[in-house]
Amino acid sequence: MGSAALEILGLVLCLVGWVGLILACGLPMWQVTAFLDHNIVTAQTTWKGLWMSCVVQSTGHMQCKVYDSVLALSAELQAARALTVGAVLLALLALFVSLAGAQCTTCVAPGPAKARVALTGGALYALCGLLALVPLCWFANIVVREFYDPTVPTPRKHELGAALYIGWAASALLMSGGGLMCCGAWICAGRPDLGFPVKYTAPRRPAASGDYDKKNYV
Repeated sequence: MGSAALEILGLVLCLVGWVGLILACGLPMWQVTAFLDHNIVTAQTTWKGLWMSCVVQSTGHMQCKVYDSVLALSAELQAARALTVGAVLLALLALFVSLAGAQCTTCVAPGPAKARVALTGGALYALCGLLALVPLCWFANIVVREFYDPTVPTPRKHELGAALYIGWAASALLMSGGGLMCCGAWICAGRPDLGFPVKYTAPRRPAASGDYDKKNYV
């Protein structure tokens, strides 16, 4: 039962991380305007993401514009799009593989093959977390480098947006959940007695007198 609990806990963490990764991918707050002037009142704030840029006025009005051309985007933005979407799709594939190899399902017959399928699902989730870290850290490096670059004008300086922190948390959940699933599958492969306790009881058969037989078949 211990290995099954690890698999279930890992799968829950991976699902939460997957939702967080989708949220980070869609949010436009990868780069946020840095206010370096001493003026307290600011007229507008600029957000930049993978798919759109938004301008938030001091009155609360927000306008967003989707990027018109994909080819006109910078190389790092195109790569970040591809890696993030690839990580989301890989997590979807890992979900199906993990459900097929989970001890609480009957998609694959119990045994070493089922443990290997579960191990593959956990490894895919861990790989998904690592893949998502690449564009997140890449963008963070660009923002920090431009912020401390004296040749970059002040209006072009940005700070780390909330989407980056959400993405980092999602990557940590994906890698942690994938590791737990791999541990659960490894334990189940080495100790089958620690697997999910499933017992099947045969239905009671009617006796000759018309009443059901009291004997249970386990």
